[in-house]
Amino acid sequence: MGKAWKYGDDVNTDEIIPARYLNTSDHDELAAHCMEDADKGAFLKGHQKGDVIVAGKNFGCGSSREHAPIAIKAAGVSAVIAESFARIFFRNCINIGLPILESVDAARAISAGDEVTFDLGEGEITSGGKTYAAEPYPKELQEIVSAGGLLPYVKAKRGA
Repeated sequence: MGKAWKYGDDVNTDEIIPARYLNTSDHDELAAHCMEDADKGAFLKGHQKGDVIVAGKNFGCGSSREHAPIAIKAAGVSAVIAESFARIFFRNCINIGLPILESVDAARAISAGDEVTFDLGEGEITSGGKTYAAEPYPKELQEIVSAGGLLPYVKAKRGA
C-alpha cells in the first residue's frame, strides 16, 4: 500500500529524470532526482517507499531512456498507474521489474494522497474503498516483475 502522487497527461521521460542527470547509471543518484522537473521537487521531499505514481494519458513519452523507469523504481515507487503509457516506457518498466497498470477509471478517480493497493495478477487497483479494473498481467510478466526484471528472470530460468 502506498500514497498516490498524481500527475497529468504526457509526463515525459525528461520530467521523470531530467537529461542533465543522464551522465550516471547509479540508481541512487537517479532516484535522488526522480520527478524533479515534474513537480518542482515535491515528490523528492515527500515521497515514501511504497508510494504509487498515478497519471493521465501517455505517461513516459519522449525519449526511450531506460533511466526513467530505473529512477522511479530506485526511488521506491511500488507501481505506476496511468490511463495509458508510451509503449517503449511500458516495455522498459517490465524489463527492469517496475509494476505498471493501465486503468482509465483508477487514474481519473484517485487523488493525490489517496492510499492505493494493487494486484497485478488480478488486474485490480483499490483506493478509497473502490476497486478498479486494469489489464491483469499474464503469468510470464508477473514472473519477470517478481524476479526484479528481465535479466534476473532469465538468469533464474537458466539456473545461473
